[in-house]
Amino acid sequence: MIVAAIPVKDFADAKQRLLPVLDAARRSALARAMLVDVLRAVAAAGLDRVWVVTREPEVATLARAFGAEPLAEAENRGHTAAVTAAQLAAVKAGADAFLTVPGDVPCVTAAEIRALVAALAAPPAVALTPSRSGLGTNGVALSPPDAMPLRFGEPSFENHRAAARARGLTPAIVTLPGLGLDVDDADDLAALLASGTTTESGRLVAGWPSLPRPSAALR
Repeated sequence: MIVAAIPVKDFADAKQRLLPVLDAARRSALARAMLVDVLRAVAAAGLDRVWVVTREPEVATLARAFGAEPLAEAENRGHTAAVTAAQLAAVKAGADAFLTVPGDVPCVTAAEIRALVAALAAPPAVALTPSRSGLGTNGVALSPPDAMPLRFGEPSFENHRAAARARGLTPAIVTLPGLGLDVDDADDLAALLASGTTTESGRLVAGWPSLPRPSAALR
């Protein structure tokens, strides 16, 4: 059994680093649209179970609409704590493999999700996808689910590589352009705009004419 976990806080206070270019209503709408894109891709990947780790009823309702199961948190303790809780739940559920991606990677595809899982070797095994900057970790696959602890926040990618090696594991590095784009700041927003309107998020952002248009270099 392969379990995927997507940690999500809430939409109302999402994406604070986009304050210089987006007001609260647009940030909330973007956070929701990005989660829709992620849920759609993960659902299409054909995994056994998909969990959304959250304490927000609105997020839980959206998760159920895409066939995902809310995994309740008592409080928002951060991305690392949410993933750790999901790892423990996956172990208790008897999962063979565990996958986690964030809820703000709107360009991720089902094929990329499957590629990350396929990169796992015989257990124990680790597969990692770096963020576009190369500093963060946007995708992790583990077999078994507790093959290693995870800790997010830049420079988590190199930290995860080092943590795997310390346990005698050679992580498979899977660079995936869609999964690599997490939308945190204005540059990421421009990259999303440059990706076109094939996603819910891309169509939403393209309809905001007051935003700076992406440069030719990003097209």
